Amino acid sequence: MSFGQGGPQWGPGAPQEPQSQAPDWAALAEASESRNRRKKWLMIGGGALATAVIAGIVATAVVTANGKNQAKNPDDLPASEEIPNSTSSAGPTFAETKAPPPPDPKEFISDAKKDKAPLSVDSLFPGKKFTKGSEVYKKGDSTATKKCADATQGTLGPVLNANDCERLMRVTYVKDGVAVTIGVAVFENEKQADKAKDEADKKGNVMSLPGKGVPSFCRTSTCFTTINSYGRYGYFTTAGFTNGKAVTNKDEKVFAIAKDLQGLAFQQIHKRGAMQASAAAGLG
Repeated sequence: MSFGQGGPQWGPGAPQEPQSQAPDWAALAEASESRNRRKKWLMIGGGALATAVIAGIVATAVVTANGKNQAKNPDDLPASEEIPNSTSSAGPTFAETKAPPPPDPKEFISDAKKDKAPLSVDSLFPGKKFTKGSEVYKKGDSTATKKCADATQGTLGPVLNANDCERLMRVTYVKDGVAVTIGVAVFENEKQADKAKDEADKKGNVMSLPGKGVPSFCRTSTCFTTINSYGRYGYFTTAGFTNGKAVTNKDEKVFAIAKDLQGLAFQQIHKRGAMQASAAAGLG
């Protein structure tokens, strides 16, 4: 019997409907558990990878901050003992400054415009004696005059006048029968003093100054003389025996004493400049 095409059919030769089967619940459960395990491992692995990436970024940032903006691989970091303990920046540095040197003493005694300190024989040669090492020289008389030529002998007077000598100061020291008169001529400037020194010769000298226990010397006998200048000052010495004996080339004692007193003149003139230089620098 048939109800039309496509409908159900019955009979011995008709095809049979397949029989339904119950699901395999154990297999389904195992498959679900396997999928869950894979998801869990994927999440763990992804988290570890993310952590590693973040650590790498931080390490790179640290290296970049301390490495002059040059990123480096974290594996290239220095060993722990090579990493500085402190990352604080050093304070500002400043170039070393030095105080300017004090003025040159000669600058203050080379021109009357700067050489303003009081000047006299006693200020230039103070005290009653001069001591050098074990040698002691007793101070005799002293004097000063504005008529420079009047305190000279021979050719020295005209030389001083030609170079406008302003004043001539004299002082005498004596030791062991030898007397030395120091003469200090004062000029307006160094140029005049140097010119007077160059023009002076052995035919002229500063006149010896006796007095205060020192007899007349070197007025008629041969004596030893020196000529020099420093700054605006010319300084001269006349040395000889107090008994009137003539000085010869063999009288080393006279030469040595004259050298000491010549050195005293230079020393005192320089000291005058040094004191004014110190005062100008605020050190005196």
